[in-house]
Amino acid sequence: MVRTLDDLDVEGAAIGIRVDVNSPLSDGGGLADDARIRAHVGTLSELTDRGGRVAILAHQGRPGGDDFETLQSHADRLDELLDASVSYCEATFSAEARDAVRALDSGEAVLLENTRFYSEEYMSFPPEEAADTFLVSKLAPVLDAYVNDAFAAAHRSQPSLVGFPQRLPAYAGRVMERELDVLGTIESTPVPRVYVLGGAKVEDAIDVARSVLERGLADAVLTAGVVGNAFLLADGVALGAASAAVVNERSHEAVREAGDLLDDYSHRIYTPRDVAIERGGERVELGLDELPAETPAMDIGARTVAAYADILEDAGTAILNGPAGVFEDDRFETGTRELYLAATRAEWSIVGGGDTAAALRQLGVEGFDHVSTGGGAALRMLTGEPLPAVEVLEDA
Repeated sequence: MVRTLDDLDVEGAAIGIRVDVNSPLSDGGGLADDARIRAHVGTLSELTDRGGRVAILAHQGRPGGDDFETLQSHADRLDELLDASVSYCEATFSAEARDAVRALDSGEAVLLENTRFYSEEYMSFPPEEAADTFLVSKLAPVLDAYVNDAFAAAHRSQPSLVGFPQRLPAYAGRVMERELDVLGTIESTPVPRVYVLGGAKVEDAIDVARSVLERGLADAVLTAGVVGNAFLLADGVALGAASAAVVNERSHEAVREAGDLLDDYSHRIYTPRDVAIERGGERVELGLDELPAETPAMDIGARTVAAYADILEDAGTAILNGPAGVFEDDRFETGTRELYLAATRAEWSIVGGGDTAAALRQLGVEGFDHVSTGGGAALRMLTGEPLPAVEVLEDA
């Protein structure tokens, strides 16, 4: 059982909260998309409205990457979105950071600097060792409680995620609570339960398919994108060298593993009936009998969309993870958009975060019952794997 904000006495307390506001940046280093920041506004507003003194911990990018930046623009945006004052501190756990936390008045917040500027934060630790890192051991003494709202990072075992619950009373924020309530109870959602597995993360998708099929969670698995191409190749369809190269680049084992699943669950796994390729700068749809193609399959075709839409519209629960094609190119967005729209007409619909949520925003598709904030974390939950940051909340 995880404690939530309902169990936390906030008034006057110094609350350390881990959020995931890792966002796309513009060329100038500013925010290009604030969706992840907006996701945490409810939790942060509740803490400040209830009189908390809120120290916010977050990361942006990875060391060496173009998006590895300070959190100044994130603090500015939070200050705009929240009624409370949100300041920014160019330190994470040093004396400067601790003084910034001590100086907070009730109802104020400070965003501390990018946790990943500190090398140990980009390493994995057992929780007991994470509690002894500099970040946790230095910052915990000025805090009264810890809240984890960073579901999107919950599959990681880094100090800011698993160390603080060893030293402080720990609670789940509203984003974390909602994700666990929905994704942790998949087996109780309405049936038939239909999974749409697309995108380019072939190994992850195959792991999800294997897990939900073995556990009896999936009545149907619809494959699309590079994942669908891997299953077509496993089924003996001659897609062409270009498509096969894309699949093999992602995973050399994908076709074999997809074939093993088809051997055991062919009656519940659906593969594309046609594909769309680029030819002469235009979208061209080809039936399986018209293959192989000289260029890679970039989307599913109209026949696949129609067949999949019929299954999704009759679903008790539709769970989507990954786009149906290269939706960033408007010539190949059709399959993704139409499948997502069909899924919204299921009795209950869930989107698994990451690239899928990004596709939703770009295509302007709305109407889902739950859109997860986490890609990797959502996949872990769907496959029944433990999430380190959740386990420490449960232990707390």
